[in-house]
Amino acid sequence: METFKAFRIFNDNDKIAGRLVEARLDELSPGEVVFRVEYSSVNFKDALAATGAGKIVRGFPRVGGIDAAGTVVSSSDARFKSGEAILCTSYDLGVAHDGGYSEYCRVPADWVVPLPTGLTSFEAMALGTAGYTAALAIELLELNGLAPANGKVLVNGATGGVATLAIDMLARLGHHVVALTGKDAEAAFLKDIGAAEILLRQALEMGTRPLEKAMWAAAFDSVGGEQLAWLTRTMQQGGLIASFGNAGGIELKTTVLPFILRGVRLIGVDSGFTPMPLRRKVWGRLASDLKPRHLPVIAYTIELNELPGLFERMLKAQVRGRAVVKIS
Repeated sequence: METFKAFRIFNDNDKIAGRLVEARLDELSPGEVVFRVEYSSVNFKDALAATGAGKIVRGFPRVGGIDAAGTVVSSSDARFKSGEAILCTSYDLGVAHDGGYSEYCRVPADWVVPLPTGLTSFEAMALGTAGYTAALAIELLELNGLAPANGKVLVNGATGGVATLAIDMLARLGHHVVALTGKDAEAAFLKDIGAAEILLRQALEMGTRPLEKAMWAAAFDSVGGEQLAWLTRTMQQGGLIASFGNAGGIELKTTVLPFILRGVRLIGVDSGFTPMPLRRKVWGRLASDLKPRHLPVIAYTIELNELPGLFERMLKAQVRGRAVVKIS
């Protein structure tokens, strides 16, 4: 293991871009656990980081990739042994700490999750931060009363990584899922993975009143902006909204009326720094009752050298589902 392949992000004269390099273990960020990476994945955050479209990376150069799964090579922490299958997602991985787009990765032991029984490394990365975020959103909404009998559940930005997995998981749990998308051509795909109805964004009538017709028992939103504001106005009594993205903007212009007259609850979903007991619980559910039934349809495999092209398409909203990066 003198050198190995890694996709490293550089800042050259304020121009941020990533490229394949030969790396050494002593160049990687510190940590107690070294593992050989089998698979990583591509999240919207990875595309923002590697292209400079978002101010994501803290400190250059940086190996990208906020997800990684593989096998422990060495560990100075007694909780993990050589040969053990593990995964690591979020925290500062790929942001302020060298990430998963590398044949070897070194991380703090406190970030590591043993690979749950019922998941392969490939499946874990087909899920990755996106699947974890979707499952965490479901867990948090269930703690607030989410149940199939309550009514329809809307998933906004339906062809995105988190949203496609959320649709699959919610349908498996028995929810009536309405997929909101601007991509008419993807309607068949969304129905195949569990959506009961398709709502096209171009046909959406948002209205301007503080409270519009109550339609949704719950909503999962990766868009933000005007569409999240519309969701607050169209929730049923006691409606639940999970907010985990800002593809449509970071502003939220609404009134207090949905919250004080309908008891709407807007729940933020932060997958980055979830306490480890809850993190392990959610990953356990991803290997059992929340394991998507259509991962082979949602996920596809790419190589490290294909990352730049995929990042560009992702930023242009030209992708769907989950790209799994084969590392070693």
